[in-house]
Amino acid sequence: MNSKTLLKQTEEHLDVLCSVIGERRVGGEGNRAATDYVKNKFQEAGWATEETLLPVMDWRTEGAQLICGKASFEVFSSPYSLGCSVQGELLPVDTLGKLKKSDTSGKIVFLYGKIASEQIMPKNFVFYNPEEHQQIIAVLEQKNPKALVCATARDSACAGGVYPFPLFEDGDFEIPSVYMKDTEGEKLLACSGQRVALESKAQRIPEKAYNVIARKNGSSQKRIVITAHIDAKIGTSGAIDNATGVAVLLLLSELLKDYKGKYGIELVAFNGEDYYAVPGQMKYIEQNEGKFGDIALNINIDGAGYIEGMSCFSAFELPDDFQKKLNEVICKNPGIVEGLPWVQGDHSIFLQYGCPAIAVSSNWFIEHIADQDITHTPKDNLSIVNYERIPECALAISEFIHSLDQKK
Repeated sequence: MNSKTLLKQTEEHLDVLCSVIGERRVGGEGNRAATDYVKNKFQEAGWATEETLLPVMDWRTEGAQLICGKASFEVFSSPYSLGCSVQGELLPVDTLGKLKKSDTSGKIVFLYGKIASEQIMPKNFVFYNPEEHQQIIAVLEQKNPKALVCATARDSACAGGVYPFPLFEDGDFEIPSVYMKDTEGEKLLACSGQRVALESKAQRIPEKAYNVIARKNGSSQKRIVITAHIDAKIGTSGAIDNATGVAVLLLLSELLKDYKGKYGIELVAFNGEDYYAVPGQMKYIEQNEGKFGDIALNINIDGAGYIEGMSCFSAFELPDDFQKKLNEVICKNPGIVEGLPWVQGDHSIFLQYGCPAIAVSSNWFIEHIADQDITHTPKDNLSIVNYERIPECALAISEFIHSLDQKK
C-alpha cells in the first residue's frame, strides 16, 4: 500500500472521527458511533473482532451560577459531578491542614490556593493517586459540606490545557462541586463567612460504551498489543487526543492484515483514557488477569500527528533485540525521533504489569506536556494536525513489527 493511499485513508478516518462524529465523550452517541466505525473497518480488513460492553455514565449540564448578595460569579459545573441547588455560609479553605480543622457542617466550602493547585485524582483511580489527594477526598466525605466551589489556574500535566481546570472530575465523588478561574476566586474571597447561593444544573445518565479489539494469531503464544484510546474529553473533537492514534490503528489494520509472523497481533481501541473511571482499561486488565506474561510488547499511540515538529517513539524496558530494531527503524525515518519518557498514557498500564512498551506521540507535545494549552480544549481540532505524520507512524510501526521476525 503506497503512502498516497494511506494519506487518503488518514484524511477519511479523521474527517469521520472529528467532523462527522465530533465529540466522543464516554457514554455519548458520538463515542458509540466511533466504536462502530472502528469495528467495521477492522472487519473489512479481515480481522477477528471483539466488542466489549462497558457500563458507563454520560453527563450533561445546563450551566451553574453562584450568587453572594447582589454579586454573581462565573462558575462551571464540575464534569460528572452531581447537580445541586443549595445555600449556606461560604467557608474558604486553602490547605489540607485547614480543611481538617474546619467545621464544614451546612456550609459551602471554597477551595483555593495550595489545595486547589493540581487536579485531584478520582477516588477510585488505581494507576496514580497521591496520598494527599486521597486524604482530601476522605476528609471532605467525612465532613460532608453542602457543596464545593473550587478556584483553579492551569495544570497541563494532569488536566490538559484547560483554564480553569476542574479540580474534581469524578463520578464516584458524591459532593456537588463547581469550579472557577483563580482570578474569579480572588474576588469571591470577599464573601468569606457570608451566605451564598449555588446552583449547578448537572445530571448523571447511565449509558453504554465499548472497547473494540481486533486480533490476528501468530505462530507463538506471545502477542504484540497496539493500543489507542478512542474517547475524547467533553467539548472537544479530540483530534490529537486521540483521533490520530485511532487513525494509526486503522491504517495498521490494513498494513498488517496479511501478517503471518510469529507474534499474535491485537489492535485495541480503548474507551476511557480521558474519563474518570478508565472503564475500558480496567475491563482489559480484568480480561487479561494472569495473561500479561504473554504480551511481548505494547505499542501505544496517543498525541501523534501534531502540526509542529516530528513524531517520537519513546521506548520503555525494551529487550536489547527490540531496542536495536527500533533504533534501525528510527534511523530510516527522518520524521521520527527517539522520544523522552512520559507516563500519561495507556502504555503505563502495561509497564505496571511488567510488559515492555513503546509510546508513539508528537515530540512537541512530550517536550511541552506541562505547559501546553491545547489538549482537552476546543483547540484540539483538525487544524493542528499534520496528516502526513499519521501514515508515517503507521508505516514505521509496521516495519518494526515485521523486522522482529527477521533473524538477528
